[in-house]
This record gives sequence, C-alpha cells and structure tokens, in this order.
Amino acid sequence: MSLMQSAQNIYGRPEAPTRSLRAIEYDLLAKTTQRLQAAANQKEQDFPAFVAALNANSVVWSTLAADVASSANGLPPKLRAQLFYLYEFTADHTVKILNKGASVDVLVDINTAVMRGLRGEGVQP
Repeated sequence: MSLMQSAQNIYGRPEAPTRSLRAIEYDLLAKTTQRLQAAANQKEQDFPAFVAALNANSVVWSTLAADVASSANGLPPKLRAQLFYLYEFTADHTVKILNKGASVDVLVDINTAVMRGLRGEGVQP
C-alpha cells in the first residue's frame, strides 16, 4: 500500500475520529513495520512482497525526511537532524539488505524506537 493510499484510508473515512498527526504517524509506522516483518519471514516464498515491503518502508522514511528538511517543520533542529540521519541510514541499510542479504531487524528496531518516541515513551535504557 502506498503512502497516498494509507492517507486516503485514514483521511477518507468520514466516520473516523479526528486524530493527532503523531497518532497517524505512529499507525503508519506500525503498519509498515508489521508488513516488513511479515514479508521478511516469507521472503524465500515471496521475494517480490519482501521488496515491496522494503519499498514501503523507504517511502515512509523519504517522506519523513522531506518533512524534517522543510524550514516549516516545527521540531527542534537537533531532533530534525537525528530523524534525517535515520532516513539516510535506513536508505543505506535497505540497499545492503537487497544486495548483501543484511537483516531487516535494524529497520524494525529503528521504526519501533521512533514509534516509542511518538507515544512519548522516550529512550529505553
């Protein structure tokens, strides 16, 4: 599912309650991460689905990167820089996954950490 389709699913339902942007971002990352984990578990049987899940994760991260790179973004500059670095790392690691068979676990861990931040849980010791 594309980012646009996700947005249409979220915003296109008039019965859906108004939700915060953080909640929407959390849900998008959660769905993308679940899809990535499921596809990784089945990559030997359905490699195209695995590649599609990696691409969906990349789309989410490139969208986040574009947002934090915008001068209109209201996040603190340090957090914006950290999120942009995570985008760069995820892009590089995705290539390693496809070329060298690296694990998706790092991407799942990054997404999960960002989801914790969106929930206000902060950094885990």
